[in-house]
This record gives sequence, C-alpha cells and structure tokens, in this order.
Amino acid sequence: MNPFTYIRADNQDTAIKNVARKQTKFIAGGTNLLDLMKEGVEQPQQLIDINRLELEKIEGINNGLSIGALVKNSDMANHPMVRQRYPLLSQALLAGASPQLRNMATTGGNLMQRTRCYYFYNMAMPCNKRVPGSGCAAIEGFNRIHAILGATDACIATHPSDMCVALSALDAVVKVKGLKGERFIKATDFHRLPGDTPQIETELQPDELITAVLLPESPFARNSHYLKVRDRQSYAFALVSVAAALEMDNNTISQGRLALGGVAHKPWRAVEAEKILTGAKADEKTFQAVAEAALKDAKTYEHNAFKVEMVKRAIVQALNTAAQGTGNS
Repeated sequence: MNPFTYIRADNQDTAIKNVARKQTKFIAGGTNLLDLMKEGVEQPQQLIDINRLELEKIEGINNGLSIGALVKNSDMANHPMVRQRYPLLSQALLAGASPQLRNMATTGGNLMQRTRCYYFYNMAMPCNKRVPGSGCAAIEGFNRIHAILGATDACIATHPSDMCVALSALDAVVKVKGLKGERFIKATDFHRLPGDTPQIETELQPDELITAVLLPESPFARNSHYLKVRDRQSYAFALVSVAAALEMDNNTISQGRLALGGVAHKPWRAVEAEKILTGAKADEKTFQAVAEAALKDAKTYEHNAFKVEMVKRAIVQALNTAAQGTGNS
C-alpha cells in the first residue's frame, strides 16, 4: 500500500474542497477502497474521512424516503420504513456481502464500489479501467462472470452492487453536492456503460460528495422481489440478479419495473421489456415474453453463454414471485 495523508472532515464544505485535489478519495466504511489500495489498484495520495458529516438519517420526505449517504447497509435494510415501503431494497441489501461488511458499508460507498473483475484486481494483467488503452484481458481470458449486455471491446466487466440494482428498479435519485452546489442524478443514469472510457464509472464529478439517496413514493411494496443467483449461498457476488416490482390490479399488471445485476457494467434497467408488463396478465406467457425481450441484445463470450438462459429463468421466477405477493414475507 502506498503512503498517504489522512484528513478527518468536520463539515461537507471542507470535505468537498479537499476532495477536489488530485489523487484524493473519500473514505467512510472503507470496505471496497481499502481492498483496492492493498492490491495497488487505487493509490490515493490523500484520504478524507467523512464519517463526521452527519449523513446517517433515514427520514420520510414528500411521501418518499431520504437515505443519508453514511447510513450503514445493515441499518438501511432493517429500518421499518424501508422494510414496509421498499422491501425490494431491503431484500437486495440483505443479499449482499456478509453481516460484518453490511455493518460497515455505507449507502454512498455502495454506490461507488468498483467491479470485481479478476483482471481489474490483477496488476500483472492489462485492464482499460486501470490503465486506459492497455486492453481488456477478460475478453480472451476467463470471462465467466462478465457482461452480456452493454459491453464494448474496451471492457466487459460487471457492476457488483445488489443495492444499486434495487435503486434502479425503484427510480431512486442520487443527491450530490459539489463546489457548484447541489444536483440530482437519476439512479439509472448514475453509473455509466463502458463505451471507450471504462475508467469513468459514474457521473459523479471529482469535486462532488454523495449526500443522500432519494426514493419516490412507490406502489410496488406488496408485489416485489429481489432474486440473486450466485455460486454459494452467502458472501458472494451475483452471477445474475433480478429486481422485479409490479403494481397489480387483481391479476392484471398496471405497471412494472425490472432491473438486472451481474450482466452489465452498470445495473441494467430493462426498459423495453417493462413495456410488455403494462396492462398484461400476470402469467407465465407474459413473463416469458419479458425475459426474451430483456435478453434480445445479449452478447456472450467463451465462458459466460450460460448467463443468457440463467437470466431468462431468473426473470420469470422473480416476476412470478412478485406477482404472487410472496416475495416480501
């Protein structure tokens, strides 16, 4: 690990002013950043501790919810308002990491966590995310966990977060503050597809601090489900995951939301597939059509072709569970 200086910020303005300097990173729980520093992937010259910025509140606003950037994942998952109004988010959080990590990981840190691609962590291998222009070793390498949607020749890594998949499905908004003031970024726009610049992973600017996640009023509390498929039952990243949310009128779907994890460089919102749900019957035929539409543009690599059928089956299962209203028990 490289030497670095450490500053503990007492207010947001001080934190923002300092992070605008080159080679500077915020640190809160440190559950991802410290791993990256130990491996040499991240080499900040300065860390700014933001744990004193009083961003730990969860409170109702405008019939929705505001979740502070420093709220621990475990506190968010078990908060009564999250469990009652946004059970999809609670399920996604509880599916992620381990209890010990959830007790340290924060909302903002979860949004900013980086990929778990083998080659991204291996400093001996080329990786465009670490060294732009060096190449993507995963394309010709062991790419079992890699993307099947939205990838490019520059990068086929996947985003690792469970929380962010749920936020995408729930139309969340990320509130940030920088030297130019506050702005609001849709969760579906916060993370970027790789394009030719996979090293730029989010829309967050170098001088900006995440202060909260805002959730709008949701009609999906009763009929939603988060399904995660992984190699082992706990403490493993998703091979694929599905956040499914439905608004039901008897057996007819008024509207639906569908987001996928483990398939792209960002949480993948299946917008075109969602349109099939509107006004349709909640049955196997509808859900199969949605699954086919969601994967119609999939591109596979040598070791991950199995993901296409796995995602389709996961979509059907998640939608079935959501429609029955049993996913939140």
